[in-house]
Amino acid sequence: MNKYLSRAAAVALCTGFATQALATEWNVSLWGKRRAFTENVEKLAELVSEKTNGEFTLNISYGGLSKNTENLDGISIGAFEMAQFCAGYHPDKNPSITVLELPFLGIDSLELERDVSMAVYSHPDTVKDLARWNAKLLMPSPLPQYNLAGVGDAPHSIADFKGLTVRATGGIGAAMEAAGAVPTSMSATEVRQGMDSGVIRAASFAPHAHMSFGTAEIATWWTTNLNPGAVNCPVVVNIDAYEALSDAEREALDSSVPEALDHYITYYNEETMAKWGPMVEEKGIEKVTFSDDDLAAFKAAAAAPAADEWIAQNAKRGLAAQELYDLVTGMVAASK
Repeated sequence: MNKYLSRAAAVALCTGFATQALATEWNVSLWGKRRAFTENVEKLAELVSEKTNGEFTLNISYGGLSKNTENLDGISIGAFEMAQFCAGYHPDKNPSITVLELPFLGIDSLELERDVSMAVYSHPDTVKDLARWNAKLLMPSPLPQYNLAGVGDAPHSIADFKGLTVRATGGIGAAMEAAGAVPTSMSATEVRQGMDSGVIRAASFAPHAHMSFGTAEIATWWTTNLNPGAVNCPVVVNIDAYEALSDAEREALDSSVPEALDHYITYYNEETMAKWGPMVEEKGIEKVTFSDDDLAAFKAAAAAPAADEWIAQNAKRGLAAQELYDLVTGMVAASK
């Protein structure tokens, strides 16, 4: 009997080890703290775990695995299996998706941002571009149009932007420069310190980031309708890790993306945007609204030159730059 029990115990122990070995755990590199911007990943983790009965889990880390500006590098070497980053952090590493950061594209909803992003992500040139870093684009983190929050004298016309030091990346930075401002690229987590120290006077963010990274706490003004564009921040996975998944795990991951994005958009619209307006009123932040003439002048100075330069520069890299730009602008035009 003792011998039988010993064998049974050994089988149970081995079975336990086998079950444990079959479980798949991915590490996910985010930054900051849980907020509207990360709800797509949080929901994805929840759905994947549910669909696999806990056998496939996403372990989300907020800054514990890598700096946000180095997440793509971490993916490339397999330091973690999934990460979020923004294209403007390193445009030379991911030129294909920077088309989504061009100024004044006219993307006016999170739903359209999602659809256009997914179309660009699936373009063969984009797939090839990110594959250089062993990265597969999984889903975007759709953001509303950015606006500026700042301290000191508020700009009330495009001319007032001359000399304004502002944190702005990608196409928004190009738009700021076209208006005479001095754009600076810095990590979102460094912006509050930059404003406190006077390194910058303003920051270009979506509402959730103005609240999450502290600029709303000290801002004396913000622009209500500048709407120069938004950054594009994809969630990517390591290709080797993705291909190593079982068919069931891969299906659980892929099939969860649409629901995760639907959740994200609902959360952003109903939670974040609902809080932003009342908070601006409560803090007495001056709302700066530009005239149609100023906006038209801003767009004329920034949009076409930025697009032409982007197309020329990336065509030289061998990208189907005009095709990618036409894909984006065509989808935007069709949505109107």
